[in-house]
Amino acid sequence: MAGNVLQEVISARFRRIITNTEDGVPPWLPIVAQGDEAGLYLPGDAPWVVHGNLATLIGGIRALLMQALHPGSLAGVAEHSRYEADPLGRLAGTTRWLTINTFGSLTAIAQESQRVNRMHDHVKGEYTTGQGEHRAYRAADTDLLLWVHAAFTDSFLSTHLLYANEAIPGGADAYVGQWSKAVAPLGLASCPMTQAELDACVANYWDSGSLVVTERTRRVVQFIKKPPLSKTALVVYGGLFQAAAASLPPHFQVALDLETKPLSVVQPATRTFLRAMQAALGPSSPLEDAAIARLKRAGVIN
Repeated sequence: MAGNVLQEVISARFRRIITNTEDGVPPWLPIVAQGDEAGLYLPGDAPWVVHGNLATLIGGIRALLMQALHPGSLAGVAEHSRYEADPLGRLAGTTRWLTINTFGSLTAIAQESQRVNRMHDHVKGEYTTGQGEHRAYRAADTDLLLWVHAAFTDSFLSTHLLYANEAIPGGADAYVGQWSKAVAPLGLASCPMTQAELDACVANYWDSGSLVVTERTRRVVQFIKKPPLSKTALVVYGGLFQAAAASLPPHFQVALDLETKPLSVVQPATRTFLRAMQAALGPSSPLEDAAIARLKRAGVIN
C-alpha cells in the first residue's frame, strides 16, 4: 500500500511539471480522447512506441540544444516564445503538439496543426547567418521548418536507440518515414524518409555553415542546462540533460561547449534511471489509454 501511495505521489508531481497544471492532467487529454476515428498512428507503429517512451524527455532536451545551433530557429525562440518567463508553459505547448499528433484523431491533428500555423504567422524577424549576412525569416520558412523537424526527429530517434529498452517496430527507417506525416500540415512537403536521409540532412546543415554558435546561443544553452526548476526537479533534470548532451555528435558537443561524461558511462546509468522512473510512474499512460479507447470505438483495433 505504501508503495502505491509513493508511486501516485511521484507520478502526480512528474505530470504536473510536464503538463504545467496543478492536477497533472494534461489539458489535451480530452482532445486525444474525443471522436470515433483513427489518427495517423496505431499502437504498433513506430512513432507511437517512440513517443510513448520516457526517453522522449531526453530527446526533447537534445532537440532544443540542436535547434539552438541554427540562428534562424534560435531567433524565433528567443524573440517570440516565453521560454524564460514560462519555460514549463513552453514545454507543455511542445508536448501538446507532439502528443496530439501521435495519439490524437485526424480531426484533432488538423485542428492542432491550424493552431500551430496561426502561431507561426506571428513569428518573423531577422537573423544573422553563419556567413554574417542579415536574413529575414518566418517560422513557416521551409529551411527553418526542415531544421526543426530534423532536430526533433534525430533527437527522439537517437535517444530512443541509446536509452530505451523497447525496440522500434520496423526500425529507425520506419520511425523517420512515418513521423514525416506529422509535419506535412505545417507546410513541410518534403523531408527525410529514412535514417540515412536524416543523417545526410543534418550533416548538410553543418557542412553548409548554416549552424553557428553566438552569444545568444550560449545564453539559451545555459538556460536549457539549468532552467528555473525546484531543487528536487533539477536533480532529475540534470541527469536527463547529461544524457541529452552525451548523445549529441562530438562536433555538436564541442560547438556548444558541453562537458559530458563518456557515453559508455551515461548510457547504462540512464537506462537504469528511466526504468526506475517508469516503475515509479506506473505502467498506465492516461493519454495512450484514451487513444486506445477511441480507436476501439472507431473499430480500428479490437
